[in-house]
Amino acid sequence: MTRTTYDFGNGEVSAHRHVNPDGSLGGWVADTATVFPTAWMFDNARVFGNAEVSDNAEVYGDARISGNARVFGNAEVYDNARVYDNAQVFGNAQVFDNARVEESAKVFSDAWAFEDALVFGRASVKGDARVFGNAQVYGNAEVRGHTWVSDNAWVSGDAEVSGSAQVYGNAGVFDNAEVYGNARVFGNAWVYGNAGVSGTARISDNAEVYGNAEVCDDDYR
Repeated sequence: MTRTTYDFGNGEVSAHRHVNPDGSLGGWVADTATVFPTAWMFDNARVFGNAEVSDNAEVYGDARISGNARVFGNAEVYDNARVYDNAQVFGNAQVFDNARVEESAKVFSDAWAFEDALVFGRASVKGDARVFGNAQVYGNAEVRGHTWVSDNAWVSGDAEVSGSAQVYGNAGVFDNAEVYGNARVFGNAWVYGNAGVSGTARISDNAEVYGNAEVCDDDYR
């Protein structure tokens, strides 16, 4: 390794360039951070703080991994993406564009977080789920399966979105609510409390589904 110092944004610290498995010189790594010899770093990628990149993970573009974050498995973090605090990205997950994964959130399996998505708190995004646009997933929320959360939508609290459900527009799913099956929640709609929306239900416009309500195969506006 070629050792020297590098400024990751808060002044010069001891750092080195990562050596990729093929022998090519990769991005900068603070000496307090760890990038395994099996991992790949390209372009202007940076790993610092106490972060760790391991296994066959790839970090490239202008991506930043910092804090106590972990990126491992076959995960990829690239473009302008940021993974920090105690966040984890692993499996075959991808975080890219301007997406952020922070605090104790996890993105894993084959999930993607991209565009300007934000995943934080103790939230998890997994399976083949996609979180994109300006969408946010946070709290203890779980987004899994083949779901999409997009536009300005948010999923928070202990809510779950699964199956092939989609939440988009300015919609919100929160508290202990569940949206699953092929359900759609969009517009300015809210699903909250202990409510469940499933099947081919469509919740849209300014509709609210809450309490212990269960909606299946209906259209609420």
